[in-house]
Amino acid sequence: MKIKLNRLNEKLAFQAENEEGITANFDANPAIGGEGLGLRPMEMLAASMASCASIDVLLILKKKRIELSHYQIEIQAKRLDTVPAAFQSIHLFFLIGQDDPIEQVEKAVQLSVEKYCSVSASLSKEIEITYRVEKE
Repeated sequence: MKIKLNRLNEKLAFQAENEEGITANFDANPAIGGEGLGLRPMEMLAASMASCASIDVLLILKKKRIELSHYQIEIQAKRLDTVPAAFQSIHLFFLIGQDDPIEQVEKAVQLSVEKYCSVSASLSKEIEITYRVEKE
């Protein structure tokens, strides 16, 4: 894996670009000079974990021939009041459709978050990672 990070302006905005030319924008908190030109790095990390888990969950369900009518994750993360302000906890709230099979989705989510997701496996074991599946 090779990624380039380029500065976008004289402030604190950056653009990451992978080997295929796909980009993602980052920016700092406005309190320290950010201008809202991208996600903050910690937001991107939390979203990366949810994206990684989603890939696993949807592939597991696809193998079982289960197509969901609705799929969304809300991420709630809490950070420590220290420097560095690492994550204290991350909660993934999976929302599925009313007619979707919740038990099978719960099992797929458990397998992903606890076993398969490379991002969650790469985070500190001190971070409390929790999840819940509910019908919309």
